[in-house]
Amino acid sequence: MAVLKCPYCGRTAELRDSKIIYGRSYGLVYICPGYPECDSYVGVHNGSATPLGTMANPELRHWRKEAHAVFDRVWKESRMRRSKAYKWLRNQLRLSKDECHIAMFDVEQCKKVVELAKKKLEERGGRNAKKEKS
Repeated sequence: MAVLKCPYCGRTAELRDSKIIYGRSYGLVYICPGYPECDSYVGVHNGSATPLGTMANPELRHWRKEAHAVFDRVWKESRMRRSKAYKWLRNQLRLSKDECHIAMFDVEQCKKVVELAKKKLEERGGRNAKKEKS
């Protein structure tokens, strides 16, 4: 089992059922013992205690969702393989393969992913790309 510290308050995260967050069980999460006041958690890979990324508060979770939504459009609408899209993103962000995971990114990195992905969609003429720029 991993030992995670909440990056917001420094407490040691607890491995708990996700029911505490969602009201229904979807698996396990590492959650700050200060939840819900310190609203920081991260899910784990199915059947393990390995975190999917780093613990995140509401702002970071919001930006990770935004980054994934726009980035996923890049590879789906471009009909490129996901691995090729991640290679493009790694090159843009100058990160290694091990470092380039949205679930590991901070807010600023997520904002950069959104910016880069929207630009890529505009270049390729992706649907609604200009509309989303505003």
